[in-house]
Amino acid sequence: MRIAVLSDIHGNLVALDACLADLKAQGGADAIVAAGDLCLDGPKPKKVLQRLEEIGAQMIRGNTDRFLADPGEESFEPLEREQLEWTRRDLGEKYVQSLAELPFAIRIGDDGNELLVVHANPSNDHEHLWPDADEATLQRLIGDDRAMAIAFGHLHLPYVRVWRAKLLANVASAGLPKDGDARACYAIFTERPGGWEVKHRRVDFDVKKVATQLATCGIPGSADLIATLRRHRYKRLKGFVP
Repeated sequence: MRIAVLSDIHGNLVALDACLADLKAQGGADAIVAAGDLCLDGPKPKKVLQRLEEIGAQMIRGNTDRFLADPGEESFEPLEREQLEWTRRDLGEKYVQSLAELPFAIRIGDDGNELLVVHANPSNDHEHLWPDADEATLQRLIGDDRAMAIAFGHLHLPYVRVWRAKLLANVASAGLPKDGDARACYAIFTERPGGWEVKHRRVDFDVKKVATQLATCGIPGSADLIATLRRHRYKRLKGFVP
């Protein structure tokens, strides 16, 4: 069984379509899972959800999807709230409601060889699982979960590590890379006897086209969003990420 996991698309239809084309070239997958943060901060939030529906993708809820479904739940800066409201208008009532109904997690496979897909970690949708997370953090966020492999995003940095015989794989971002590589990223998981194998895929997409879409779509704060897209790295990692 092969499972493709794409996370953090952030309303970037151009990058999503590039990843789907690459997946097709790789032989496809038995299932596609979109691991949250599907819409916010991009120029095509509704079209992203429509594309995911078209291909029959399973979807889970990320923290920004939760914000869109219930913008009164958190406190936001004025510009952030304006971006939320613009995205909600683009989505329309039907798709905002669909975000509210998304599950927190998806489990695939038998109990003895299960793949768990979540947005950030198995306990919540907002805490990053850094590649150097210590034992106490991993115990608190993962604990004794039965899954043999855990796929997640939220932190837009691809990595793989093993903890207590569990495969932990950050699939990074299929729409807003932040690891110093301008290409989108997703992962293909292949079930093997006694575990799962993971392969990250890096995919070129037309960054200039997405920047133009951001500039012309009407989303508030487009200049900052374009700068984030073109920088493709976390500011805090400037001294570590090329």
